Amino acid sequence: MQKHFLYDQLEPVVEDQGYELVRVLTTGGEKNLTLQLMIDTLDQTDVTVDDCATVSRAVSAFLDEKDPIKDRYTLEVSSPGLDRPLTKPAHFLRFKGFEIKLETSEKVENRKRFKGKIVDVTAHDVVLSVDEQQLAVPFDLINKAKLVITDELWEKYQAEHETAEL
Repeated sequence: MQKHFLYDQLEPVVEDQGYELVRVLTTGGEKNLTLQLMIDTLDQTDVTVDDCATVSRAVSAFLDEKDPIKDRYTLEVSSPGLDRPLTKPAHFLRFKGFEIKLETSEKVENRKRFKGKIVDVTAHDVVLSVDEQQLAVPFDLINKAKLVITDELWEKYQAEHETAEL
């Protein structure tokens, strides 16, 4: 899976605050550049506004010191949401059995876009059930992947939150 050029620099900063860095993305052009960070809690509870503010302050201080982006930019820190991107093998393993959309950099079985359930996760591949057949997609060919909001995913989310509220 491809990483943003700042990912390796920002990951330890985010981890030092007690969070996981899920994704780094740059959008806009030179005049409206936005650096978007998506974070998750280590205990997989919901990310709060305070969590985002904590990470934003730490990342801002780091970026001010190291100055890796020469142009003006806006920093945004957010949660991954229910239809979260899957950017690491551990994410695919966590959501085994759920439906995802996935795009690859090269064709796999004559296509680059897939929608299917995660059947298995190996050291090098995610195995999907697509059109009633299983297909192994190498992690190093995945450009992007995200969960599809389904009834099963919604039920899992609700069950986790009912337990947390008790």
